Amino acid sequence: MTLKEPVPVAPETPAGTKAEPPHRATPWPEARKAAARAGADARAGRAPRRLPFGQALGQVLAEPLRALTDLPSFDTSAMDGWAVAGPGPWTVRAETPVLAGHAPAAALTAGEAVRIATGAPVPPGTTAVIRTEHSRTEHARTEHAPAAGLLLHALRDVVPGQDIRPRGQECRSGDELLPAGTDVTPVVLGLAAAAGYDELPVRARPRVEVLVLGDELLTAGLPHEGLIRDALGPMLGPWLEALGAEVLATRRVGDDAEELYAAVTGSTADLVVTTGGTAAGPVDHLHRVLGKAGATLLVDGVKVRPGHPMLLAALDGRRHLVGLPGNPLAAVSGLLTLAEPLLAALGATVRSGGSVGRAPVLEAVHGHPYDTRLVPVVRRGEQLVPLRYNGPAMLRGIAVADGMAVVPPGGAPSGQELDVLDLPWPPTSGAVPAQGACFT
Repeated sequence: MTLKEPVPVAPETPAGTKAEPPHRATPWPEARKAAARAGADARAGRAPRRLPFGQALGQVLAEPLRALTDLPSFDTSAMDGWAVAGPGPWTVRAETPVLAGHAPAAALTAGEAVRIATGAPVPPGTTAVIRTEHSRTEHARTEHAPAAGLLLHALRDVVPGQDIRPRGQECRSGDELLPAGTDVTPVVLGLAAAAGYDELPVRARPRVEVLVLGDELLTAGLPHEGLIRDALGPMLGPWLEALGAEVLATRRVGDDAEELYAAVTGSTADLVVTTGGTAAGPVDHLHRVLGKAGATLLVDGVKVRPGHPMLLAALDGRRHLVGLPGNPLAAVSGLLTLAEPLLAALGATVRSGGSVGRAPVLEAVHGHPYDTRLVPVVRRGEQLVPLRYNGPAMLRGIAVADGMAVVPPGGAPSGQELDVLDLPWPPTSGAVPAQGACFT
């Protein structure tokens, strides 16, 4: 394992008292970058998947989408009306209309017209298509044939090529329609179908397994006799799914090093997410397990509150482990700091979770002397309102938050713009929550 160099003890705080010295850890912005690099490196060796349209929606294109045919693939009528050749009036050929999905009609000669439907292939020799509402017909009479057929007259000037979609108007075969990395939306499915595809090359969704550690956790009922309810087990799987991962399982693992080693080394997931066990307590086995497994620590602690004992390890060339602290809000901090950027770089279909915006804070926000602080906030117009109940073990604040504000070391005065990490679900409705605002 690789560890960071010790950091010198920091000077006194402005209040004149010795503050807690900074822990040996990675600065928060660098930790996010390290997670993104790890995901990008692992993605380089992942082959794309080819999925039918019914399974490709919401995925991300792994390759550029190139047209497999010209669009349209033949000259097409853009309107219901008449295909005409040369100047009018035109003699209407006595035959059934040219319909979409049928073979083209015989070539037109100058002075001829034939009825045509929208989407039908225009006959060779067609000069233009005249819309039904821009034309009229009359019986044609000649000296030799008192009722020879119909004559078509245009009610407006006819421009060559009008209401004809020429072959290749939208694209030619081989043209790049969309770049790799494009989200597969319903419209993308339609474009791909029109361009000749039956399935799409998409990035394989990262597979994640969640290991919830601890003998003290209950899965049902009220806390009692030193036991507490597991808040992370119900939360992490759906959160990771919202970030675009495929969650294989959420498993309980007791405070046993051998059991944890077997769970970590036996997992087939691209990313293993653990909860708790990242510090140096008597049952915090994760560091020892990672050492025994031959893992490489990429991030061992982050200068962020809550959540500073989080870690990121490479299990091998393509598999990683993110160790989250056991406290719920600290675990959320770890998700946004390490898991989200790694999953996004690995190819997860992240919509908004972890994306960074900026907004001014309504009032001053206290900060840690040395570390970044992540604070639940709601948006009120253009401003951020910090929320109460933001301690490491609390979820009451984040439950109604629009995002997590990134507070630099030392805090932020009223009006200072802060980065905001969005959450992967819609923002709150706008009402101030009953818990009240204001950071304390």
